[in-house]
Amino acid sequence: MTSQRMPGGRSGVRQASLRSQNLALVLGEIYEATRPTTRARVAAALDITRATASDLVERLVDADLVDELAPEAATTPGRPGVVVAPSSDGVAALGLEIQVDHLTAQVLALDGTVLGRAQAPGDHRDSDPRRVTRELARLAGRALETLPTRTRLLGACVSVPALLRSGGSVVQLAPNLGWTDVDLAALLDRQAPLTGIRVEVGNDADLSALAETRARSRADGSPRGEQSFLYLAGEVGIGGAVVIGGETTRGRHGWSGEIGHVVVDRSGPRCACGATGCLEQYAGLDVIRRRAGLGLGATPADLLTRVPRGVRAGRALGWAAEAIGVAVASTLNIVDVDRVVLGGVYAELFDHLAAGIEAEVAQRVLAARWAPVAVERAVAGPGSAVTGAALRVLERVVADPASFIEAGA
Repeated sequence: MTSQRMPGGRSGVRQASLRSQNLALVLGEIYEATRPTTRARVAAALDITRATASDLVERLVDADLVDELAPEAATTPGRPGVVVAPSSDGVAALGLEIQVDHLTAQVLALDGTVLGRAQAPGDHRDSDPRRVTRELARLAGRALETLPTRTRLLGACVSVPALLRSGGSVVQLAPNLGWTDVDLAALLDRQAPLTGIRVEVGNDADLSALAETRARSRADGSPRGEQSFLYLAGEVGIGGAVVIGGETTRGRHGWSGEIGHVVVDRSGPRCACGATGCLEQYAGLDVIRRRAGLGLGATPADLLTRVPRGVRAGRALGWAAEAIGVAVASTLNIVDVDRVVLGGVYAELFDHLAAGIEAEVAQRVLAARWAPVAVERAVAGPGSAVTGAALRVLERVVADPASFIEAGA
């Protein structure tokens, strides 16, 4: 049988693919813009015609992915451009967070607007995953109560301090939670209101680093691709992430960044992971609290109030800073970045940690003489992990809006 070529078949596929790529480029340009933008600016940035840019923006507006705002104030002759921005309520993602001492649910719109949030303190050390996921689902329901009826929920992502295989939903090991081989997505799918919602699972430090990368880009106006740093997420456990060119380096299995288990002293105390002398046993929040003479419920603010009044709190922070500096220096001798960003509770304790970390890094990093390392406070603020969880879902749509539009057609 002689095959017949359909008129325009291959050409039509190429054209559709090109339109999909251009749609993603336009939405990406609007999403990443650090100042108000217009169709004309989008066209200029992407080197496409204004007519093409206008047509693509119109498709994104119709899909509730982009909002048209008030025109800019005229500064030159001619009609002022209409400002376009990521949608404030057309689509949203649900970020979920499991930490040793709290659970959080947050609904985030594409423009960064928080549409709903709920949080609950708790002690989840050596906890039952079923109980924790039931409570997390309850918080998700509360956060979703205020979701506008027109808003389309894209999915959910849960942040957890754990080893996770790339692309999977199974917590292989979460030492501080006492979990091994727990399928979080499967557990959450059994809980209303999450039944039927696609749930991803991510490492807390990786997701915090994602939120930090976006926050830094928006704060200083630099492209996200220019962001490179070592991120430390200080909590009861200590997570880390290496960001190179705006992308988190996750390694072959997705396990990179476990700086909390870098050995500071092989003869040191036993860690929840089973090894001895891990950084977490010197600079984890529980250890700092204990050395400062505080209970497990004490907050970083409680710790800071103790510093001027007593020696123990200051010493506890000094020991933590020294240990962090040793672990960070070892990491920087392998990973070529010249910025260290302190997030989580370390951001709150920054003024009492930074100098000690800098001293160790200056002494121990081989290249510090030629490329001094800056130690900086995270700018993403509290809740960076749950924000990063929602961003992971949202940015999948930014990368491929055509599939989203076709699915909703």
